[in-house]
Amino acid sequence: MPTTTVRWVTGQQFVGMDSNRHAVVLSGEKEPNGLRPSQMLLIALSSCTAVDVVDILTKKRKPLSRLEIIATGEQDDDPPWTYRKIHLKYRLGGKDLTEKAVQQAIRLSEEKYCSVAATVRGVAEITTEYEILTDEE
Repeated sequence: MPTTTVRWVTGQQFVGMDSNRHAVVLSGEKEPNGLRPSQMLLIALSSCTAVDVVDILTKKRKPLSRLEIIATGEQDDDPPWTYRKIHLKYRLGGKDLTEKAVQQAIRLSEEKYCSVAATVRGVAEITTEYEILTDEE
């Protein structure tokens, strides 16, 4: 079972640690030295799907030379500032990368493999788009 620990440092600053002792600095809105937890959710979603997309495309023999996922979220105006819409823009590059392979990898991640997307989907609408980059981009 995954286990994480968050320790208070000072003010609104915290250190979060996973079960492998990887750490990240987190902070509230008033503390500029750390990731805000709500933005960490966008990073978690992006990195979860990134792992899937890399694995799926590698298995399809369409290895990537580049992957960037830009996440934007729309939150409610009032507490608890729930995300209602999240948009993921995938920017990918790789030799012999096809639209069909990219579309399938994103769909499989979103619908089958990404645990963060599965958790968030009940509250926020997740939309996606992608851009296949050339070597020059």
